[in-house]
Amino acid sequence: MGSNRRQSSTACASVAPDASPKVGDEVAAGNARWAFSGTVAGAFSRHARRSIPLYDEGHGLICRVSDYFVHDGSVIYDLGAGTGTLLGKLAARHGDGKPKARFIGIDEQASMLEQARRELGAAGARVELEHGDINLFDYEQSDLIIAYYTMQFVPPRIRQALFDRIHQALNWGGAFILFEKTRGPDARFQDIISGLYTDFKLDNGFTPDEIVNKTRSLKGVLEPFSTQGNLDLLTRAGFVDMMTIMKLAPFEGFLAIK
Repeated sequence: MGSNRRQSSTACASVAPDASPKVGDEVAAGNARWAFSGTVAGAFSRHARRSIPLYDEGHGLICRVSDYFVHDGSVIYDLGAGTGTLLGKLAARHGDGKPKARFIGIDEQASMLEQARRELGAAGARVELEHGDINLFDYEQSDLIIAYYTMQFVPPRIRQALFDRIHQALNWGGAFILFEKTRGPDARFQDIISGLYTDFKLDNGFTPDEIVNKTRSLKGVLEPFSTQGNLDLLTRAGFVDMMTIMKLAPFEGFLAIK
């Protein structure tokens, strides 16, 4: 028994990855160690656009959908705001005609918020950037809350509690816009969408090694649910009115109205 344990330990050590394999755009991340810190902030916008289908189109759709929910005096949250691109677009769309609307971005990575301030420049005057944990943040009552490929990084054991808090923070008639990478409903569909996504990344210039390194870095960090799994989270939180507003293979946007 002792010999078997030693062999197992040795085997694990023998496949230990390089400390900083490249995952694309000069970003490095070790096995099961992806984090939105270090070199990620400066490369985030380019890396996200190359990695996520319809990334900018999703921003555009959210801006158009926001017309139905943002009023003068509304509070709008972007959870996991990153470099602030989406929030800046929303502020530009509504800022002039709705001067009392507030656009608040929350992110736990200070380096991301610093990059957001640099990228937004003068356009960031209407944007409030908060350094904090979206799971613990003290939300004001809001008319629109957005999670753009953010909830998939929240540990499953506490994800439902965050969905619950979002529902509680929304005003009646307010909306939650959720974009997520989703898993297939069964193994066959998962194989298909995984293959489609690999082709997408190859077409966008990622090398096979970068694709493998990124996949390994996300183990235990990115935990997507299926379409039904996300709808179940929304339902348990109290949402009744929900629909898909964008979908391309495993990438899906949901609109839920309180």
